[in-house]
Amino acid sequence: MTNWLPDISSGSGPVYIRVADAIENAITHGVLPPGTKLPPQRNLAYDIGVTIGTVSRAYALVHERGLVAGEVGRGTYVLERSNGKQIELVDPITQALAGTRGLNTPDAKIRFDTTAAPDIGQGVIIGRLFADISNEHQTEISSYSRNFPASWFEAGQIWLARNSWKPAIDTIVPTLGAHAAAIAVISAVTSPGDKIVFENLTYTQISRAARLLGRRTILVDSDEHGMIPEDFERLCQQQHPRLAFLMPTAHNPTLVTMPEARRRAIAAIARRHSVWLIEDDLYGGMTGDQNPLMAAIAPERTFVVSSLSKSVTAGVRGGWVACPPHFAQRIKVTHKMTTGGLPFILAETCARLVLGGHALELRRKAVEEIKAREQLAREALAGFEFNSHPHLPFLWLKLPEPWLSGTFKNAALTEGVLIDDEDEFKAARIERVFHRVRVAFSSPPQREDVAMGFMTLRRLLENGSSGYDSHI
Repeated sequence: MTNWLPDISSGSGPVYIRVADAIENAITHGVLPPGTKLPPQRNLAYDIGVTIGTVSRAYALVHERGLVAGEVGRGTYVLERSNGKQIELVDPITQALAGTRGLNTPDAKIRFDTTAAPDIGQGVIIGRLFADISNEHQTEISSYSRNFPASWFEAGQIWLARNSWKPAIDTIVPTLGAHAAAIAVISAVTSPGDKIVFENLTYTQISRAARLLGRRTILVDSDEHGMIPEDFERLCQQQHPRLAFLMPTAHNPTLVTMPEARRRAIAAIARRHSVWLIEDDLYGGMTGDQNPLMAAIAPERTFVVSSLSKSVTAGVRGGWVACPPHFAQRIKVTHKMTTGGLPFILAETCARLVLGGHALELRRKAVEEIKAREQLAREALAGFEFNSHPHLPFLWLKLPEPWLSGTFKNAALTEGVLIDDEDEFKAARIERVFHRVRVAFSSPPQREDVAMGFMTLRRLLENGSSGYDSHI
């Protein structure tokens, strides 16, 4: 075991990234040669005056960079460089933008870290549509999309409509998915320096992208019913945000669905303080939720975004946004400026999936598959606390003592399962600790893989005390 200690006195950014960068630098320059055993996490934390969670995240990061490997009871060791390739250094800013996930997904792992639609045979349908479109629209697929067919808007109107709400056709904008739709809205209705409200746990790909665009993130507290109106009112009075991003139905990662009374309270506050709303309804059509959309309550200020990614196909990158009156043209132009434009073959494929009835049928099959997998979770994780929904492809797992979220994620990675720790969903630094992880289960190709992944997690949950110190 080495007596080496990292120097974290210089540099900027989170401490765990500085520790990881120091380890990587020592490995790169031969200070820590292959086969060297790194100090135990608890010892290193004590020696450099940080928490064990900080060291755990640093060790996880160098593991994700392919520099070390860990084994239960043996510790963490520096790996040989494969094929003589130089290690690619990752700067702290890049890592901060990437969140807690590795920049490159490790091979041969069970992927419980993505909620993309399960494979239910959509590739055959999409392949056939691609072929038909290529034959019928040879000129269009070889050029830029400047004229959008009416069918693209009709498909969006159908896909976004839910319960008694149906957006007007002239409010629809086809987009490269829900993420691109949200970024287009943020770019169109806010300016650099404006403040955007996010829940303390949220889909942080949007919050990080917003910060990259120069917007400022402020956090609103949530409870078992979603965003707390009183805290939202306080933020609006004191900090004057321009926009709020929320997921009223099937919140990611908590699975909370906001009741109607609270939706109306949030809408009233937004109206009173002239705050725009982005309603992410990505999972809404899968749940059967009967609550009215925010867009039905506050149509003059709500942008609804959704896509095909979670229940039909993630790879085709198709989605839509429904805008308040008179905003569609602005969002359409902004979407083009921020994405480079909408490829004809993708938008046409998405429209045909919806208008041909394929999308609804694929969603039905996807929900059936997800329901079977969620039942596997209930059986495998019986006795442990978690939030789930039979139609949604992830669960929010409460960790027993002594597990920390990051430590459990690293232990799962060592055992061959990729999951997301709670920090992946924190839009900014907060004091509250949830001791939870998100486990998504739609991507493994077979149910047998899903069951194996759940049983691996159960073994870790049951044997936490023995593996706590040795796992990276």
